[in-house]
Amino acid sequence: MGCIHKLSGDLANQIAAGEVVERPASIVKELVENALDANATRVVVDIEQGGRTLIRVTDDGDGMTPDDAVICFERHATSKITRFEDLAVLGTFGFRGEALASVASIARVRLRTRARGASEGVAVVAEGGPPACAVPAGGGVGTSIEVRDLFFNVPARRKFLKATATESAHVGDAVLGAALARPEVTFVLSRDGRPVREYLRVATRIERARAALVGEKLAECTFEQGPIRGQAMLAPPECARAGTTGLSLLVNGRHVRDRQLARAVAQAYGSVLESGRYPVGVVWIDVPPDVVDVNVHPQKAEVRFADARGIFDAVTHNLASALARSFGLPEQDAPQVPWAQRSVAIPTYNSFSNTDWSPSTSPPAPREPDAVMLADSADSAFVPSPLPAENLFLSPTSPLPPLASDSSNHAFAGAGAGGSLYASLRFVGQIKATYLVCEAADGICVLDQHAAAERVTFDRLRRAHASRRVAMQRLLVPSVVNLAPSEVALLEEQAGEVLHFGVDVRAVGDGAVAVHGVPDLLVHVEPARIIHDLISELSHAAGRSLRGEVDLVLATMACHGSVRAGDVVTREQAEALLAALDDVDFGGHCPHGRPVVMRLPFGELERRVGR
Repeated sequence: MGCIHKLSGDLANQIAAGEVVERPASIVKELVENALDANATRVVVDIEQGGRTLIRVTDDGDGMTPDDAVICFERHATSKITRFEDLAVLGTFGFRGEALASVASIARVRLRTRARGASEGVAVVAEGGPPACAVPAGGGVGTSIEVRDLFFNVPARRKFLKATATESAHVGDAVLGAALARPEVTFVLSRDGRPVREYLRVATRIERARAALVGEKLAECTFEQGPIRGQAMLAPPECARAGTTGLSLLVNGRHVRDRQLARAVAQAYGSVLESGRYPVGVVWIDVPPDVVDVNVHPQKAEVRFADARGIFDAVTHNLASALARSFGLPEQDAPQVPWAQRSVAIPTYNSFSNTDWSPSTSPPAPREPDAVMLADSADSAFVPSPLPAENLFLSPTSPLPPLASDSSNHAFAGAGAGGSLYASLRFVGQIKATYLVCEAADGICVLDQHAAAERVTFDRLRRAHASRRVAMQRLLVPSVVNLAPSEVALLEEQAGEVLHFGVDVRAVGDGAVAVHGVPDLLVHVEPARIIHDLISELSHAAGRSLRGEVDLVLATMACHGSVRAGDVVTREQAEALLAALDDVDFGGHCPHGRPVVMRLPFGELERRVGR
């Protein structure tokens, strides 16, 4: 007897649910998209306990007949496509027919629907499997689906859900994504019986973005190049965040996660936006459906472009021109080959079905680390006034080995532990508001002022955190920082550990926090910048404790709290920085591994000038 057998339908659906249903927000997204595909003009979402005990999505769309209400729970049952070629011209959110079958296999589901023109509606109940039949029921035109007791029959999945605040925030993000995709539809979100968000229908995407991102200063950007059309509402560079949490990307009306596309948007800001930071706002990209594949992710959260490099170049160049006009940013050079002039070979959907398929051209390479960009930032229009000498620094990470490629720095790599190598240097002057030129007994030393100050501040923060004695400066007036609901939930979950970093932050609603205290060493840093840095590292920790990422958090805080390229440094500040470098555990490199000092021996100098 053979060993291979066919899985039962129930087991196959539960396996599929593992891909489609990650958390309550996944169900909300699928049900809301079904409502939009059914021509709904109003969608109401109700959740209880973050979606654990109840998710209800009600719409005023076309509704379903009794037969459709039953068959829609079967796997791969859909009204969106009938043949393979339909994938190339897809105009709906859904198309696989997996969502309801997957949800019904791991929750208790009740569907109530009434088709437009029908005299009565029907109700269908499914609990951990397909429904038996439809029964007559009252109700208005449209569909209401209740999902209760999520993962009741797979408790192992249930324990992986996060705190109620976190799951609620993810549901809020799912509703926001749908609202940005369809401005002509009204969306209402209620949590535990209390309305928390309402997006009233508006005429344009721009109006919806302004209503959704209240409090943000947004500039409108539009462009058209060849077959690609773009529209964006983006905030100025000083509002950028570490990570993509504040940036929404929509391709052909579908809310997606795409790191390369997000990087293309960030690159449009040029050197004023440091590596790893992304703007706040919304970007809509519309392309012909046959040049984008949406069937590459179980939750349809990612897309793949036939000519990724061409689209990314077009986005970066056109947004850069619009942003330069809106925010006074420096103009950037156009890409060498404009996308409209490319000869693009559009692959057929047979090639899309191959999971190993990838574009023939690579996406744009990420910008170099901000150490490379420091040299140019002195030319910017903003030059901060000198900071007090005691506020120049922050702290670094664990000791790093010296750069093997530069043996002339080895003497300084071992500075610290009571040595006085840096303090023995004679400060000569500052060049390009970025580098400190010093004279040593046997040569010339050039220090990167940001890397040096970052190293010192990091070391001080690290020692204070290790002793649980991070001095906190209470703010006379709390600073309110607007955030995404998921970011607020993240801070609430990790409030205890955040306090150990010297930050006292408290939620004020689901879209903002009030900062009541900041580390004394960072008192001159904008509270919003500190909060965004913390959120970035909390996100990278992926819900785990921050204890393993302490150095990363401190290094990020040190980076943004230290003197930067373009800051004018006085002699007193330079000498204080040199003296402080001798006290850190490893003064030769900044926390991110960049060298603090470059040394040119007098002998080498004399050889080069021919003396």
